[in-house]
Amino acid sequence: VQLAESGGGLVQAGGSLRLSCAASGRTFSVNVMGWFRQAPGEERKFVAVTRWNDGTTIVANSVKGRFTISRDNTKNTVYLQMNSLRSEDTGVYYCAAKGSIAVLTAPDLYHYWGQGTQVTVST
Repeated sequence: VQLAESGGGLVQAGGSLRLSCAASGRTFSVNVMGWFRQAPGEERKFVAVTRWNDGTTIVANSVKGRFTISRDNTKNTVYLQMNSLRSEDTGVYYCAAKGSIAVLTAPDLYHYWGQGTQVTVST
């Protein structure tokens, strides 16, 4: 499975960005996809994940109410709409996927990763 992210960039605080992640290859083996982020000097952290078959989602408390994860099964694509961005949202955002159906948030449980896209929020 290959994952390709797009949509990162530089935005002012309070602005919005939409990230996309397109899956290709053996996509039939994927059941859960999501987003993680890593700020400089910090470990990679969960942002939001969703399950393909029923749309079950989990969103981190730090972004709840501001970020929305969605999916388009016909395009094998997951999105992250980010509104009301803050400086602490700055980091590299990674798309990830796993085969098992449990909707989990630990990065170590995800088998497939994209290359990451930089999001920088300026104040």
